[in-house]
Amino acid sequence: MHTDLLVRAARIENFDPAPARTAATVVAVHGGRIVAVGDDRLLRERAGSATPVLEFPGATLAPGLTDSHAHPVWGAIEVGTGLDLGGASTLDEVCARIAGRLAERGTASRGTGSGPAGPWVTGFDLDVNVFDGQPTGDLLERRFPGVPVSLMTRDAHSLVVSPAVVDRIGLTGTEVFDDASEIVVGPDGRPTGFVLELQAMELVFAHYPAVPLTTAARLVADRLHAFAATGLTGLHALDFTAPSEDVYREIERTGELPVRVRCSPLVPADSARYTWEAVAAQQRLAGRRWHVAGAKFMLDGTADNGSAWFEHPDVLGQNRRPLWKDVAAYREAVRFFTARGIPTATHAIGDRAVRTALDVIGETGHPPSAPHRIEHVESIPDDLLPRFAALGVVAGLQPVHATRMTRADRTDNWSRRIGPHRAAHGWRTRDLLDHGVVVALGSDWPIGIGDPRTALADAQLRRPVDEPETAPVQPGQRISAREAYAGMTRAPAVAAGAADRLGRIAPGYLADLTVFAHDPLDLTPEQQAANPVLATVVGGSVLHHAPRERTS
Repeated sequence: MHTDLLVRAARIENFDPAPARTAATVVAVHGGRIVAVGDDRLLRERAGSATPVLEFPGATLAPGLTDSHAHPVWGAIEVGTGLDLGGASTLDEVCARIAGRLAERGTASRGTGSGPAGPWVTGFDLDVNVFDGQPTGDLLERRFPGVPVSLMTRDAHSLVVSPAVVDRIGLTGTEVFDDASEIVVGPDGRPTGFVLELQAMELVFAHYPAVPLTTAARLVADRLHAFAATGLTGLHALDFTAPSEDVYREIERTGELPVRVRCSPLVPADSARYTWEAVAAQQRLAGRRWHVAGAKFMLDGTADNGSAWFEHPDVLGQNRRPLWKDVAAYREAVRFFTARGIPTATHAIGDRAVRTALDVIGETGHPPSAPHRIEHVESIPDDLLPRFAALGVVAGLQPVHATRMTRADRTDNWSRRIGPHRAAHGWRTRDLLDHGVVVALGSDWPIGIGDPRTALADAQLRRPVDEPETAPVQPGQRISAREAYAGMTRAPAVAAGAADRLGRIAPGYLADLTVFAHDPLDLTPEQQAANPVLATVVGGSVLHHAPRERTS
């Protein structure tokens, strides 16, 4: 049998729950698939005079890691053009970074942004805890009069904009949206600068400075290459908004995507049937390493913004309604896609949202192509745990949300708003696994950290791996290294309906591989976070970092 590539390491690890002892150290690849797995005899049998052989002494060969929840296009553009506010824990720090951005442009901080062509300052990863109470743009106006400033909050479900943005766009607070989006107004009836949820945010995004397609493609390609360097061979992009298709095609016009991308377009809340039909028609779109598969729903918003859907309101009387004003329409939309063989992923953070999504899936069943999934699942009561497994629903969780957006002492905004009882029932990774649920782990990048090794370590520690002095958040929800890595190999494959071709190193599977310098199962979580990735292989194509290559 022909062989295009041979990869040899000290160990092959599939992260099976009950691993069998194996002496396999060599993988043979042909036509983008694994054709054989064996020991050194395979190397001697298959190595021809021109067959490339990649050797990694002491290393571990694992199935390629897949981030089951990311936003690579808008994330790369936002990060590449916007101001990073990560780590800014006070309003003074936020304003200092804005001032620095204006200084970089040679723009004074007073008055120069008031004209129609005045420069915008856009930012991301804003911590809402920097505000004393509800965020307001007036505080930005005092520091930067006339400058249009738009800052995306850390959860990416709201913006804080300056009065210059309100005036430029003509926001009034009387805007009506199909979903539960809102231009928040103050006691005087004027917009405060707090723009809540996606449809309202789109009014602002439409006025952002345009980014040329070639620039957007470069930013996305660079980010995907950076992901590949951390061990990712694939990701699930739970969006497919403009300019996603154009960006992917532009990258493939001149080269290759460094990772596989599975895209699921958003079905807007309270949308009509013709919108559903348009999303269904997108399922045929594909390139060499990207394709559209599935549909994304936002049943609720976020607890931090008060837009999640819980059984009972939070301490401010919020977090009590869905984004879909017509929940019956959500039910009908899921039925529409299921009938057409299209799996869905529903963003559901509050317990009422999760319960409703489970009820709907229980009514519709799953399409044959892949199971339905529910994303985030931030706080749920005990009775919902067994329903995931009973209904075959995949739970999509993001470990870094639990470890870096909340605190063990519950002084964070999320914990304060939903109260101690619901906070104690949050981020239940261990409990879901113990109930037999398939748990697919992701980052929600750029909202979370994109390096999968960080998420995998955090999931085991229940605290930021780089903060040893930080108390763990609900330490009883820790999971093992084997479970964590399975959550980024086997579980995403199940979620994508690809368990017969992805997530394992076995004959017939796609040759998507991650080469770690050391076996993660032999390392502490802290060591795993710094475990060098020597190479990634996608469909038999190799991205080199530090391999030793020879040709027999």
